[in-house]
Amino acid sequence: MAKLESYHGYYLWHYVPSVPAAVTFALLFLALTALHFWRMFKTRTWFCIAISIGGIFQIIGYFARASAHARTSQLIPYIIQSTFILLSPALFAASIYMTLGRVIRATGGEKLSMVRPSWLTKIFVFGDVFSFLVQSSGAGLMANGDNAKMGQNIIIGGLVLQLIMFGLFGLAAILFHLQIRKHPTRASYDPELPWAQTLWMLSAVSACIFVRSTFRVIEYAGGNDGYLLTHEWTLYVFDAVLMFFTMAFFWIWYPGRIRPCKEASMEMGS
Repeated sequence: MAKLESYHGYYLWHYVPSVPAAVTFALLFLALTALHFWRMFKTRTWFCIAISIGGIFQIIGYFARASAHARTSQLIPYIIQSTFILLSPALFAASIYMTLGRVIRATGGEKLSMVRPSWLTKIFVFGDVFSFLVQSSGAGLMANGDNAKMGQNIIIGGLVLQLIMFGLFGLAAILFHLQIRKHPTRASYDPELPWAQTLWMLSAVSACIFVRSTFRVIEYAGGNDGYLLTHEWTLYVFDAVLMFFTMAFFWIWYPGRIRPCKEASMEMGS
């Protein structure tokens, strides 16, 4: 029977990770990621590559958790699962940010956006990448028992940055949604352009990631012996499930028909 063991006197884990739970979510993310790649290639929506890669991160992370069940004293499985599960939502966010920019351009609503679409995508993706790098460095430090506290603080900083960026993104999306409903553009009347459906989808997936990131901030702020870090069920309820819904919602209401005006007209003419 697997038991909790230390790594050079430092306990990486506070519990023996569950194999059934980890394998279940690894397989669920495997199925969703395959569907995302299939739809991305079918619709040629290359801006969705980030969420597909994020799915791969989830698969690797949860399979690593399963492998750590009988290896709680080994560093590599812990680093892999911790890093890949932690960073995956940052990749999801990149596709979400780019989708809003495409909705704005597809509806011809550039003047209704609080930020120009080209700058909107650059600002939020840059912030997302920076948050990704900060969290990566923190995850690396957490693997070292001597620097675990510093690593936790760095991760919290990266997650807070992610929350701030999502808050600003949500504000931009809500204001644009209100403006285009109040001042509809000619393109917004096109029944073949599901811009409203896509905006509601973005709201749903953004809420999932926002709640998940809030949970992570509270988790790490609670310290190494806090309730959230020492009880495995919280990871699955407030992270795995929410990220599963994020990928599922994005796939069900996939932005495959959201094309910039020029691109859409070229496709109609071809």
